[in-house]
Amino acid sequence: MDQTAVITLILIVCFFAVMIFIGIRTKRHAVDVNGFVLGSRSVGPWLSAFAYGTSYFSAVIFVGYAGQFGWNFGLASTWIGLGNAFIGSLLAWSILGRRTRIMTQHLSSKTMPDFFGTRFSSRPLKIAASVITFLFLIPYTASLYNGLSRLFAAAFQGIDYAVCVIIMAILTGIYVILGGYMATALNDFIQGIIMLGGIIAVIGAVLKDNGGLMAAMTGLATGPNGGWQFSSFLGPDPMFLLFVVLLTSLGTWGLPQMVGKFYAIKNEDSIKKGTVISTIFALIVAGGCYFLGGFGRLYNVDVAAEGFDAVIPRMLSTLPSVIMGVVIVLVLSASMSTLSSLVLASSSTITLDFIDPLRKKPLEEKKKLLVMRLFIVVFVAISALIAIKQAKSRSLFIAQMMGVSWGALAGAFLAPFLYGLYSKKTSKAAVAVCFIWGVGLEVIQLLVSLKALDVASSPLLAFVFKNSLYSGVFAMVGGLIIVPIVSALSRKTVPADVERMFECYNDRTTVGITDNLGK
Repeated sequence: MDQTAVITLILIVCFFAVMIFIGIRTKRHAVDVNGFVLGSRSVGPWLSAFAYGTSYFSAVIFVGYAGQFGWNFGLASTWIGLGNAFIGSLLAWSILGRRTRIMTQHLSSKTMPDFFGTRFSSRPLKIAASVITFLFLIPYTASLYNGLSRLFAAAFQGIDYAVCVIIMAILTGIYVILGGYMATALNDFIQGIIMLGGIIAVIGAVLKDNGGLMAAMTGLATGPNGGWQFSSFLGPDPMFLLFVVLLTSLGTWGLPQMVGKFYAIKNEDSIKKGTVISTIFALIVAGGCYFLGGFGRLYNVDVAAEGFDAVIPRMLSTLPSVIMGVVIVLVLSASMSTLSSLVLASSSTITLDFIDPLRKKPLEEKKKLLVMRLFIVVFVAISALIAIKQAKSRSLFIAQMMGVSWGALAGAFLAPFLYGLYSKKTSKAAVAVCFIWGVGLEVIQLLVSLKALDVASSPLLAFVFKNSLYSGVFAMVGGLIIVPIVSALSRKTVPADVERMFECYNDRTTVGITDNLGK
């Protein structure tokens, strides 16, 4: 075993030991459904902000997106990271954070499907949302393992990728099953620190390896794989860049595992601080990842033969052993933090929003916890099996399902959730139509990608379904237009007690004046 493998192994063992220890220590917080799913709505700003950020940024971004978009756009790919920070984090916290926390507590909602069911007084909407969540979170979960195979192959010669996936899945499942949301939040905090330190160290090492920032930029503009456009302000394809920024930034507003972080935050002060912390975290991690990927063309990579996932590992292959070990733990941290959020969101929604409503007699508290823990095992196992199958067979269907998952979830949920928080006029019919719109558009995208449906004869359809990034943006933006229009045409389906639901925003608190001397 060489030096890189030894250092990496030591770091991974320490990392896993801390994760399991936290799971055991936080077990006392997971004694009821509220504690297991939401941490009893008492999570502070640092844990909430890091939980949001680490759920946002996974190995998919560090290895896959940073390599792909860095190669396609050059240094302009940094705009994606900036969009993630200011649209996906700052605006999301500012617009959704406070209202989500207040209304979900007022309605006693624990998940996003639960919110739809209670806010719009509709059990069918609740069940439909839980089914959509279940169907599209699993392939999204499986995609988190992507990129690990190449990095582990670089550090551990001869280690099967399947072994890495299984170990990661088992250990993630253990600490989530033991401690629920609080274990996830604490581990996310530690994993977030690793991600912050790791990305800074890697950027410094890569720039040093290429003679510094100015030399690297010059090489990018004049090198055999480069060109001036790859070191320009907006890159070679500004339109495509805009669509990538919108999908990866605005899409988080409609993802159950992201919005769920606002349900659990402690108080007003935590929301204000969390907004700042989350934005800074995204600037460093997302901005750093895409900035790093922008230098991918300095390295000799045959993307046609090896794929975009080879770009980042090739960049890291020349780095010192310690940095390589840090990168492995960084990617592992990013993957496990997002994986834990996804399996917790999936298990809670399928238990609370699908199984429980369909039963004649509601499940008892302890049985709900047991069922959720069982489904965590199921979701982790299914996602691991899909990831292993995809790596070995390169199944086109699985790959395309992973691509459309984000667009389907955001397209179906973003607009109904946003309008549900702000507008009393949003109707049940509008929510149902938006569900159909978001999922339907991405199902068509899946058929087009699999070449089961040809839209080449229509320039407009060919543009919309150019790839899942384009159709995902149209799904989200279309939903924002569809919901108010359908609501205006279907006012009879607005919940009768909507005024009561919005009373939570009108609460008043009276405090004594401490700096007035009186009359």
